[in-house]
Amino acid sequence: MDVLESLKALLAPPLEKAGYELAGLTLSRDKEGLTLHLSVDRDAPISLDDIVKVSDLINPLLDRADPIAEPYTLDVSSLGAEKPLRLDKLEHYAGRYVALHLSQPYQGENSLEGDLVEVNPADLLLRVRYKTKVKEIRLKRVVIDKANLAIKF
Repeated sequence: MDVLESLKALLAPPLEKAGYELAGLTLSRDKEGLTLHLSVDRDAPISLDDIVKVSDLINPLLDRADPIAEPYTLDVSSLGAEKPLRLDKLEHYAGRYVALHLSQPYQGENSLEGDLVEVNPADLLLRVRYKTKVKEIRLKRVVIDKANLAIKF
């Protein structure tokens, strides 16, 4: 088992128990030295306090296991304000502003942004703004191939 696999095995269970998902784990070297990058996710927004909580949770685990043979910096982050969404979890984001990429265009558009009004097993309702009008669009879930949280301007 390589270092990253052993780190995932060490860190994922306690993170899940605390309500987070280990979304990414990389080890990189630059002129500053070695850095362990860890990103976490959950359905609810992640605050700076959450990042501190995650750091406080995993630091003792890393210190005890000592999985990396040389000094390193720990970098903990979230997936960000425009994080990718799992398509099977879209219902968790009802009421949020999202960007959707479609495998089959809707009225010539492959990408749509709007408020996710409702999500059902077969389809969803998206409230979009076209110039000065607001329109609700019902889309089949099977035509959505990517989804992200988006920032409303």
